[in-house]
Amino acid sequence: MASPTLPFLQGLRPTLHIAHRGGAALAPENTLPAFRQAVARYRTDMLELDLHLTRDGELVVAHDATLERCTDGTGALADLTLAELQRLDAGFQFTPDEGRTFPFRGQDVRIPTFRELLRAFPELRLNVEIKPDVPGIEDVFAQLLQEEGALERICMGSEQDAIAERLVARLPSACHFYPRDALAAFVIGLRSGNPPPEDARYTVLDMPLYFGDIRLVDAEFLRACAARGKWVNVWTVDDPGEMRQLLAEGVGGIMTDRPDVLRQIMDAPPKPG
Repeated sequence: MASPTLPFLQGLRPTLHIAHRGGAALAPENTLPAFRQAVARYRTDMLELDLHLTRDGELVVAHDATLERCTDGTGALADLTLAELQRLDAGFQFTPDEGRTFPFRGQDVRIPTFRELLRAFPELRLNVEIKPDVPGIEDVFAQLLQEEGALERICMGSEQDAIAERLVARLPSACHFYPRDALAAFVIGLRSGNPPPEDARYTVLDMPLYFGDIRLVDAEFLRACAARGKWVNVWTVDDPGEMRQLLAEGVGGIMTDRPDVLRQIMDAPPKPG
């Protein structure tokens, strides 16, 4: 896989167990209960998470720009202060059975700050996506990582190329994953048999397994990425058959909402013969 010149990649071996939003099918996504369960029960190697900025400039762990899907709040996350956000119930909407039960309601599940998360898991590697295109968010992020001494255990980026480029400019020595347009150019180049664009800024491909009906990742693709010093994590894989195939192909990491299923498969003894 990728050359381990970056501190983030040193010692990593395929295949990593990566809990997507902490394991969004098992507990309220992007919350400390989800992250703790993934680490303690399913021995995840890495947590995947998303960051937004509050009205008073605090980085919090959340995927959506709005509050309705995951909490009992309404409106834009960015319109509220941290204190206002942390009065919301971040377990309110989670249901494991299509709305029959809501086991985390009223259980004091809150939107965590990024600083809380870093301190809760001081040794764990994190895959962090910056969501909003807010001027200066990269400076807030970089300052927090410096204060917490966490830079070397973060792979960072954004789906948006403009944010990713600002992150690279602000933190050039860090591990960065490809943003959308740069990723598309690289993948299309490889799969078409043409040399993909050389871009040393990005080392990790966080990418979907499929584009429509086309399976993007296979053993040949992984070999071609490794030859170019790139590490590949695939999202979001919850199907046991796909997990087994990716493990056999040697993918760098599997991001899943079902860390329980992935752990069971990874721990299963090899079949004889």
